[in-house]
Amino acid sequence: RLQVEHPVTEMITGTDLVEWQLRVAAGEPLPLQQHELQIHGHAIEARIYAENPEKGFLPSIGTLKHVRTPSAVTFELGAGGAAAAGVPAAVRIDSGVRGGDTISPFYDPMIAKLIVWGEDRAEALARMAQALSEYQIVGLATNIAFLQRLIGSRPFAGADLDTGLIERNTDALFPPAQPASLSAMALAAVALVNSEKASEKSAAANDPFADTSGWRMNSVLQRTLHFADATLEGAHAQPLTVAYQADGWDIRLGAEAAKAVLCAHDGHDLTLQLGQRTVRGSVVRDADVFHVFSGGSHVALNYNDPLAHAGEAEADGGRLTAPMPGKVVAVL
Repeated sequence: RLQVEHPVTEMITGTDLVEWQLRVAAGEPLPLQQHELQIHGHAIEARIYAENPEKGFLPSIGTLKHVRTPSAVTFELGAGGAAAAGVPAAVRIDSGVRGGDTISPFYDPMIAKLIVWGEDRAEALARMAQALSEYQIVGLATNIAFLQRLIGSRPFAGADLDTGLIERNTDALFPPAQPASLSAMALAAVALVNSEKASEKSAAANDPFADTSGWRMNSVLQRTLHFADATLEGAHAQPLTVAYQADGWDIRLGAEAAKAVLCAHDGHDLTLQLGQRTVRGSVVRDADVFHVFSGGSHVALNYNDPLAHAGEAEADGGRLTAPMPGKVVAVL
């Protein structure tokens, strides 16, 4: 039978062990003898799991609402795969699920196997770190961030491995959660206001109340957006002030402030000029949660939309709460 980590063997030997199984089962001899096998380089496999390491690695169930994988090859002999021209592929992904699929409690919650190859362990570790930083999943908890910390830890890099590794390195592998940075907040805010501009195109062109440009006569529109870190239990929403300018937005988070200009936008991907820095990231919105992927990290921000649930808490009292004074022009 195959070991779970058979892709590692395949990557360093240029063989396809599943094909070997089928050939042997069909009565054929082993394609190669032991003395014909050669090992090239170093391979590492990481199993991407639907689980929550911070909660004792409990399985996580849900729908894969967004999946973006790092650039990888399809494992095919002689077609750019592990055995093409005797040179192993750098990154390989073995997976049986895709975006839109559901991870249920009835089966192993593994999403994929991520396998990398390098000339030596250091190169393999660097490629694994890069591949993990490009992996994006929204819809359930995963162990990707934990794997990033594990790959970057000194004991793992030095192959000082045994079953007590996690327990001995708890502080490094489970550091205290840090509040979201200005960069992450700015990406979420720009994604929000930019989506409002996009939705304006479907509104009546002559309706001034549908305008989302932030235009004001003799003044500047200033909004306060409230985001709370979804990974921090009991975290309070942080007020983010957004002042509309002709070419961007002035953004302030506590004592930090910077001018944000949207330089490029393609689907979920955004590039901002934030003060003197260029910030790139992907923002995926799932209901009221903005998932920000930037710089190899993933931040989930709960957005407190003042209009999304207006009146829900006041339904029994027979009244609605509006964010500003207004006039009821029709009751349908």
